[in-house]
Amino acid sequence: MIRILILAFGLFIAGNGLNAQAVKWDSTYRPPKYKESIDRFNAEPISANEYIFLGNSITASTNWSRLLGLPQAKNRGISGDITFGVLERLQEVIDRKPAKVFVLIGINDIARNIENSLIVANYQKIVSRIRKGSPKTQIYFSTLLPVNASFGKLKNHMGKDDRILYLNEQIKKLVARNVTVIDLYPHFLDENKHLKAELTKDGLHLNPEGYKLWAEILNNGGYLK
Repeated sequence: MIRILILAFGLFIAGNGLNAQAVKWDSTYRPPKYKESIDRFNAEPISANEYIFLGNSITASTNWSRLLGLPQAKNRGISGDITFGVLERLQEVIDRKPAKVFVLIGINDIARNIENSLIVANYQKIVSRIRKGSPKTQIYFSTLLPVNASFGKLKNHMGKDDRILYLNEQIKKLVARNVTVIDLYPHFLDENKHLKAELTKDGLHLNPEGYKLWAEILNNGGYLK
């Protein structure tokens, strides 16, 4: 339905000769391994006092249990996922009644031209649904990481620093909903306000040093206690 509306809007503009260009986006997009990942998550036994890390490939690309030395840390990252995908699979997380949920999501929404207002609304829905379904779960929302275009890769994710900054400001407002905000962004910045080259393998995804810094932020901030 949304896809049809967007295409119709584009045709409306073209048909009326307006000097504007419709930005196409698709809330129904799901990554190739989305269903496979969910099936694997659902098959995983529920344990007590779980710490769930929820997000996209930046979350998916490390072993949180090993990184943090916490057997109860569970990875719920799916490469390529967007906020709509997180909402679609959120019930599995809620049903586990985890002690903590750490969320980092939104950079793929930006790359897919999903509007800021919709991303923010989805952030709020994620929080509301966890609050309603698992009231005792502590929610931690991380700000989006910077990117670095000098690698010449992942061009859809680059050149949108203003959007990252805007969404990070909106994430910080989630504190009003009794959410703990973890401001990762400044820790990863270089002098040119880009993702530090030594912390990434392609300008977006982190390398082992990047994850080591992330772990230090979580430990030093007391978020894992």
